[in-house]
Amino acid sequence: MLAGRLHLKPEPHLVMEEVPEPVPGPGEVVIAVEAAGVCLSDVHLIEGMLKPLYLNGDVVTLGHEVAGTVRTLGPGVEDKWAGARVLLQAGEKRADRVYTRGVDYDGGWAEYALASVGTLVPIPDDLPFEQACFVPDAVSTPWAAITATAQVRPAESVGVWGVGGLGAHGVQLLRAIGAAPIVAVDPLPAARERALEFGADIALDPADPELRSRIGTATQGRGLDAAFDFAGVAAVREQAVGALGLGGRLTLVGLTDKPITLTNGTFFSYAQQKLLGHYGSEPEHVLELVRLLRLHRLDFARSVSDVLPLADAPKAVEALEAKRGNPIRLVLRP
Repeated sequence: MLAGRLHLKPEPHLVMEEVPEPVPGPGEVVIAVEAAGVCLSDVHLIEGMLKPLYLNGDVVTLGHEVAGTVRTLGPGVEDKWAGARVLLQAGEKRADRVYTRGVDYDGGWAEYALASVGTLVPIPDDLPFEQACFVPDAVSTPWAAITATAQVRPAESVGVWGVGGLGAHGVQLLRAIGAAPIVAVDPLPAARERALEFGADIALDPADPELRSRIGTATQGRGLDAAFDFAGVAAVREQAVGALGLGGRLTLVGLTDKPITLTNGTFFSYAQQKLLGHYGSEPEHVLELVRLLRLHRLDFARSVSDVLPLADAPKAVEALEAKRGNPIRLVLRP
């Protein structure tokens, strides 16, 4: 079968190659992959900024956002799973470690993917695979950041810096839980327009010299109760902290391999503000989102920027890295 494989040596690089189809062991199934998301984390892996922690060897099939149909059952797997429409959790806990699909073991940039039965999440028949595949990570990461890490409450004022793949969903999810006002900040006019379409109350350019006063006006002088850095950029953190009100908290969702600093530490402490790190999500966050999707409380049709054949994975990576077309999610279809 065709698969998009990350080779770590001599330097990280992506290779599209033929590999044997997986064979399920006890408690495992083989999924016929119908859709797989292309995430900025995949780009970071190919660039070498992210490295697998627990990979056995130096080659792995990428793809942690996966949806498809159960094709083959391994020993001990209940017959109810045969032919089921599912998405796959982006990882699983083994002993005391969390292993990430498509990073620490083979993922879904392939025609078929191996999965432990405990990572299968049934999806409703009316949820397209192209939308279901990126619920783990692209949607569950901002959902967990909003509901668990930052614990945003209804009517709290919230700022979203970076309205890309994660931030666009962040705006939509904040709207769903009743945050108000929602302030989106992005240098790209198309991203600001998208933020308003997804539910932001105002959308601002970070280069606007009046940005802080505009946020003050929007929040009736209180400043932001919560802010999210979906970009992982130092300038974003400084600007977001400066827009926080008393007791406000900034949650870091965008990843960076650079030091994290705050210029005015004294005021940060005086205002009793908080800096919170966030990474990924837990399995229950994906289950919560699927329940909401089943009841049509959420709709991610607008998030599918393009669907490409699996063989074009390198083109998808290049387009995402260059932000060509300002994509939310590019999806691969075997």
